Amino acid sequence: MKNSYDAIVIGLGGLGSAALYWLSRRAGKSVLGIEQFRLGHDYGGSQDHSRIIRLSYDDPAYAALTPHTYIAWRDVEDESGVKLVYQTGGIIFGPGGAQHSQVQQYAAAMQRLGIPYEIWSPAETMHRFPQFHLKSTDEVVYQAYSGFVDPRKANAAHTTLARARGAEVLQETTVHQIEPLNDGARLHTSAGVFEARRVVITSGAWTNKILSSVGQRLPLIVTEEQVTYFATPHLRQFSPERFPIWIWHGESGFYGFPVYGEVATKAGQDIGGDVVTVDTRAMKPNPRPLGKLQDFLAERIPGFLGPVLYTKPCLYTMPLDRGFVLDTVPGFPQISVAIGAGHAFKFASLIGRILSDLAMDGATPFPIEAFSLERPAITDPNFKPLFTTTR
Repeated sequence: MKNSYDAIVIGLGGLGSAALYWLSRRAGKSVLGIEQFRLGHDYGGSQDHSRIIRLSYDDPAYAALTPHTYIAWRDVEDESGVKLVYQTGGIIFGPGGAQHSQVQQYAAAMQRLGIPYEIWSPAETMHRFPQFHLKSTDEVVYQAYSGFVDPRKANAAHTTLARARGAEVLQETTVHQIEPLNDGARLHTSAGVFEARRVVITSGAWTNKILSSVGQRLPLIVTEEQVTYFATPHLRQFSPERFPIWIWHGESGFYGFPVYGEVATKAGQDIGGDVVTVDTRAMKPNPRPLGKLQDFLAERIPGFLGPVLYTKPCLYTMPLDRGFVLDTVPGFPQISVAIGAGHAFKFASLIGRILSDLAMDGATPFPIEAFSLERPAITDPNFKPLFTTTR
């Protein structure tokens, strides 16, 4: 291997493999990806068979990016010949009665951006999808282009296409130190020393370990989350052709998928796990969020349930406002960093393109101002988390 590159990507999960791909379109053979585990490992947050993709978002900063995510994924599908995005339609629902409910915020954000959506009554929802058992007071927004992305295939497609352009990949390689240079950086790793004009950090829960060598530490909360596959006996009713992805916004948040990847449905509680570190995580099912999930499903989507096939853990790495980070490190413009905050996979290929722009051009045409490292959630030591966690 050579030891000098235009760009090096640290961490090859969802965001990192995408950055590797988009950088390879710009720099070809002068790109290196470094992964501390094997490719496709289950230790981070980018594994498994499915992640929700949707145009519907309650925050305009994300809603403005959502159309571009589909374009980025289509580029990868066209080049690879591998289907990655599956359209099922999507239900966003929650308890009614609040003046400005989160469901209403979804509708308002899509309305402002001209994204098509439909507001359904509970009766209309159950007529179209009788699998749901809704209350008369529930609020429902439907968006037809919602669906899911297959992360296992997507990560592999990004990495394979990057390699086809000459990008190199080092697996099972630890980055010990980033040493900034005048116009680049020197990386000290378990496989040797490498230099690059630009470095992209997409290492999730390990981000602060990487940043510590340049005197940086971000206020991040890491939680161990999980999804559960249920061996429902009603397989046909929950096939992707007959059942949408869904997200519930109530006192607790839940989300789920039709049958895909396993002969089972899949669902999870959003931010239902414990605050952990990469060294203290349990790597086993947590009965508390599983119980809450089963209680919710028994009430609202009872046919979705069945014997537990298995429960799979993953990590959320979140700033205190649960917003993305897409920026260069203050004082070190040669180093870019991305944090997905537990909801980024739908954007992964687009984020890879944005990271490529930041690394090669120092800027991007996509609207990412809301994801700056200069915002209060990052810079204000008194900023209070905007979400609840279990410690």
